[in-house]
Amino acid sequence: MKRFAMMAALFTCCLAASAVTTGCSKSGSGGGAEQKLNIGGSTFVYPMMDKWSFEYQKAKGAKVNYNSIGSGSGIQQMIAQTLDFGCSDGPMTDKQLEEAKAKNGAVVHIPLVMGAVVPAYKLSGVEKKLNFSGPVLADIFLGKITHWNDPAIKALNEGVDLPDKKIAVAHRSDGSGTTYIWVDYLAKVSEQWKKDVGVSTSVKFPAGVGAKGNEGVAQFVGQNDGALGYIELIYAMGNNIPFGNVKNKEGQFVTPSLESVTAAGNAALTNIPDDLRYSLTDAPGKESYPIAGTVWAIVYVNQPADKKQTIVDFLTWVTHDGQQFCEKLHYSRLPSGLIERIDKKIAEIKVGGGKS
Repeated sequence: MKRFAMMAALFTCCLAASAVTTGCSKSGSGGGAEQKLNIGGSTFVYPMMDKWSFEYQKAKGAKVNYNSIGSGSGIQQMIAQTLDFGCSDGPMTDKQLEEAKAKNGAVVHIPLVMGAVVPAYKLSGVEKKLNFSGPVLADIFLGKITHWNDPAIKALNEGVDLPDKKIAVAHRSDGSGTTYIWVDYLAKVSEQWKKDVGVSTSVKFPAGVGAKGNEGVAQFVGQNDGALGYIELIYAMGNNIPFGNVKNKEGQFVTPSLESVTAAGNAALTNIPDDLRYSLTDAPGKESYPIAGTVWAIVYVNQPADKKQTIVDFLTWVTHDGQQFCEKLHYSRLPSGLIERIDKKIAEIKVGGGKS
């Protein structure tokens, strides 16, 4: 599927990065062995990772090739060691951790950046930004609410003339961390969703059509009047697709933004476990956007001698110097209170046990 129009509009510098990372520039490492990383997964983080790859090669002379294949594939290829590490918007399950442990030992989760997943829609004649609630979004994706003028939607949008038009629901067809964030939220606000659908990077959606990647869902929504889907904030902004406010835990309708995702991240700090597998959805606080999430690098602790330091250096740069590039691409920086814990996780990566 062709990259949607946003790639030309927003990421000129990132497209330049793609040329660099595929071998159009020599390493700046003074004649030593060229450093390379082959990583992939989350489409959520693709624009950010493309920018990081470009800036990192300029700063350090190391190539980073990023494959935007979805979080599910990123995890599986990391486990199989066909990638140096995978990126996912959903943490590995206990079962996946056991599978990885049997293959090559322990795994660490390294938070990279935070962002918002938004209810994006196309509805001709409606100019005002729409409001949604978690239960209403759950019922739409359960197939219980089928039309835009349903009383439950109208109750959240007083004064808006909503059409008697069927909602064309779009969801991800591939294993997706964006899906994980979305359904993790729906399971917290809808008992029926929790019971009948559950939480995973890949679920059986009761309603709607599937599309591959954030790009695919954005394209479907942008081209179909009456459509509603979930995508990462930058894909909505880059394609000029309207997206709604969502009622949070405190009863406030919150617009997805850098500030509201940061508020959710800060609210979650006290509940982040030692393994750094956590959830930002439905966070407390009046300013918190409720469908926020993290992208993790998921990395084997045991690494080949020729890869260990390159991986450590890149992850350290991303979680420190690389954070300066987040806001321009509408991602939220990691909270300062999390950085020290991330540094300790990165320090666990060592030489030993891996296959080159």
